[in-house]
Amino acid sequence: MNIKPLRILAGTATFALLFAMGCGGGSSSSSQSQPASTGNVHVIASDDATEDWATIGVKVLSVSLVPQSGGSPVVVYTAPSPVPVINLLQLDQLGEIIGNATTVPVGTYTAAKLTLSANPGDVMLVTSADPEPGFDLGASYTVPAANIRIQGTTGTSGSLTVPLSLNLLQPLVVTANSTNALDLEFDLKHPAFIVEHYPASASAPLWAINFKGPVRHHLVKDLTRLLLRHTLGQVTAISTDDTTMTITKDFATYPVPAPGGTEAPIASNISLNILADSESANPTIFYDLDAGTKTPITSFSSVATTLPGKYVRVAARYQAGGTLVAVRIWASTSFQKVWVGPEGHVVHVNTATDVMSVNDENGNPIPISIGSNTQFYFRTPQTALADATPIGTGASFFDGTTPGGLPNLARGFKVHVSVIDPLAVPMVADTVDIEIARYDGAITAANPTNFDYTRTFTTALDGYSGTLPYIASTAANGTDASGNAITGFDWWYFTLPALADTSLNTVNGPVQDFVAATSYGNSVLKVWGVSYSNWGDGATNPSNWYARFAVLEPTQLPKGVVNTPWASINNGGSIVITPKAESSVTVDLSTVSGSATVVYEVTNNSGIVTVTQHDLTNPTDLATVEGALVAGTPVKVFGVPVASGAVGAYVVFYYDGNVLPQ
Repeated sequence: MNIKPLRILAGTATFALLFAMGCGGGSSSSSQSQPASTGNVHVIASDDATEDWATIGVKVLSVSLVPQSGGSPVVVYTAPSPVPVINLLQLDQLGEIIGNATTVPVGTYTAAKLTLSANPGDVMLVTSADPEPGFDLGASYTVPAANIRIQGTTGTSGSLTVPLSLNLLQPLVVTANSTNALDLEFDLKHPAFIVEHYPASASAPLWAINFKGPVRHHLVKDLTRLLLRHTLGQVTAISTDDTTMTITKDFATYPVPAPGGTEAPIASNISLNILADSESANPTIFYDLDAGTKTPITSFSSVATTLPGKYVRVAARYQAGGTLVAVRIWASTSFQKVWVGPEGHVVHVNTATDVMSVNDENGNPIPISIGSNTQFYFRTPQTALADATPIGTGASFFDGTTPGGLPNLARGFKVHVSVIDPLAVPMVADTVDIEIARYDGAITAANPTNFDYTRTFTTALDGYSGTLPYIASTAANGTDASGNAITGFDWWYFTLPALADTSLNTVNGPVQDFVAATSYGNSVLKVWGVSYSNWGDGATNPSNWYARFAVLEPTQLPKGVVNTPWASINNGGSIVITPKAESSVTVDLSTVSGSATVVYEVTNNSGIVTVTQHDLTNPTDLATVEGALVAGTPVKVFGVPVASGAVGAYVVFYYDGNVLPQ
């Protein structure tokens, strides 16, 4: 039997429960009457990307908050029927509003509970149009439900669930007329989230889905910087003062239809109030897809009589008070027309033909032609004018490069495209919302001004190599975990420790520390990172991409065995392993709470694979691991290079028997 953990996935999926206390999301004429002792809860989901998958679909049945007082949990989200699939791959650092609870009692909450549906078929896996070399499945392949094994289920056949309970890193205090946020992350980077293995005599791999461990709490401090995925819904009312549109949230069905097919909505009872942008400098752009018109509006007065009952797709942003404001609205009597705009990660960029391909949820590359009038937007929710202003038009932007030679639009960017004629072949983009400008790859040549990325793909046309400068040291860059404003570039190890290296908590400065950190690599572990970029440096340069932050990611060492067993070191232990065809490497495991190495024991009992997590901060688990990591034990290590020349382990798998993981 072959057992192997999936390569590190480049992503983080988030369920962010946003508490808009005392705000209904609209004007006083449209807000619901609400007791002073309760608040609203917007339930939001978001995530990050991976090259190998087009869909990692999950079904969330409910979310609740646990009061500090020990009372009954307060339910803040209950799924509609049928339960919609949430595709974590479509939410690359974006949020999607999936719920809106309006009567959450004020008080202090210290934990959250999630219930996930876990029947066969409730987790969906579809490969991308162009997986990375070495991936065991072909392109655009839907993994059969029988080959997906969900871990930790409870209940009976047909009603299986996975219950999760998470302690909050910081108590969440709900008060009337205030705005708070609760962020629960599904970590797609976690090596134990999706584990691939081959039982004896199997013709195809099985995939073990493990939600325990990859789900965690993360603090969110600035609501206005949360980038929202386009919201689908049906208009139920326009406020009497024409400032606010009320919609009932709709979800798309999965699997989505093939290109040219018809999508049907899943209606919910989730009601959202969305304002028109009243500022004349950056009005809401209203697209009537039935009439083929495009009109700037500062209120809904011109469409107040015709809009109720229509389907809409809305690009919205949060204001500081928790209200939702529309940046752009697409409306039609047909759900198909508002849904059909291609959304996904860019999988191919061909500047010779001015065509990009966008990966849809079925793993299909959808070709999109860039016309002379195609407008490109970079979503910037915290700045209304920037969010509504195109950053470029046509081939001149599509074919352009950054000051360091990186492409203006690259494979891995997350986009949502709007088209006028969905039947055209190829479709011609009217607008392209760049929701995430993401570069990743091997990091080299870091200096105080910039650093280099080199990324290669099977399709050589998609590869890139060039220099990415940092945003200006004076540029606003969100807040830290304590709510303090950050300026300039920041970075962190995805693994250790949890805090970013920012202008607020650094000795040498975040850029100097980043340069020092990226200088440590070795023959078996390269420095690999991912950066999310801003359009402009936030100071004197108004255009081109600049790195807002970088995350140095754990990478996978070649498979190997323990050479020198566990030896205690300060705050942990050290082993020496011999990766296949490589010299020995020292691996340091941390026992420090909050940044401890995660260790998984993988066992095979008559073809049934079990993945058991060991907590190195627990003395019993620590003793088990110390006794297991002896000479000859097969291991798989994910880690980052550290200054001593060792590998700082993020996750370690060890296996029973003498079978090496592939």
